[in-house]
Amino acid sequence: MELRELRAFVAVAEEGGLSAAARRLQMSQPALSQTVSGLERQLGVKLLVRGSTGARATEAGIALLGEARAVLARHDQALRVMAGYAAPGGGALRIGIPLELPAGLLDPALAELAEAHPDTRVQARHLSSAEQLAALRTGALDVGLLRERPTGPEFDALLVVRERLGVLLAAERAAELTGPDGIALEELIGLHWVGFPRSGSPAWYDELTAVLRGHGLGLGPEAPEGQALIADVKLASVGAGRAFALAPPRWQQPLPDRVAWSPLAGHPLVRRTWAVWPADATRRDLSRFIAALASSTHH
Repeated sequence: MELRELRAFVAVAEEGGLSAAARRLQMSQPALSQTVSGLERQLGVKLLVRGSTGARATEAGIALLGEARAVLARHDQALRVMAGYAAPGGGALRIGIPLELPAGLLDPALAELAEAHPDTRVQARHLSSAEQLAALRTGALDVGLLRERPTGPEFDALLVVRERLGVLLAAERAAELTGPDGIALEELIGLHWVGFPRSGSPAWYDELTAVLRGHGLGLGPEAPEGQALIADVKLASVGAGRAFALAPPRWQQPLPDRVAWSPLAGHPLVRRTWAVWPADATRRDLSRFIAALASSTHH
């Protein structure tokens, strides 16, 4: 069990319904429902009975509710105790951000940081995962949002979001290929993948391309090192009709009429983003930001 799952369950049980709990946690109702259902599957018991009037805890749910409240209380108390030993922070909190971060993902955590540490100024920089990792090692960043989790004891990490990637295609081709469950990867054989250079995020690149090749796609030459895969590049390449690009749902960039987004059948590609920071960091404002991320993000 993860803390986010316990927080989700407690919120639903206390609010008596998914809608109110979703507002409390600042997350979507479908995502909250999936989180609670996943917790039930892990434990092998029914925790909530859902109905037209809301949701109520089962006998097993009532038992877990007390335990979950105790675990969360101890976690929050531990953070408060450790904050007393941490450096106060202040000044600039330097955050690395990748392209295509989901809209609103950081808003709750940034709002909580601003309230708790009004003297802290947030400085955000758009960098690839590799660039962020290098900046974290040299002290040029305080926390990064990376597409891959570093190994070893040098850094701590928190998974903040999982995104099921879909595909961007020329609108006419998308209309031809899209079935009831989306587009199968095999249908994209013969099209050029508008990708990013491996140097920007080697582990994520290798994971992604292994799936594409496993479905028979020939990827062609790798994108030049240092080339940022900005939205305009994706859309221009895809709109010509001979290429495809990958993008999450609710993509921030408006799509022109000649380009359409479709889910991938079976959801074979999931992009993960981790918050990563030095394991020996002692800033209170950084600790508060990370704790707020842990409470507000969902997968």
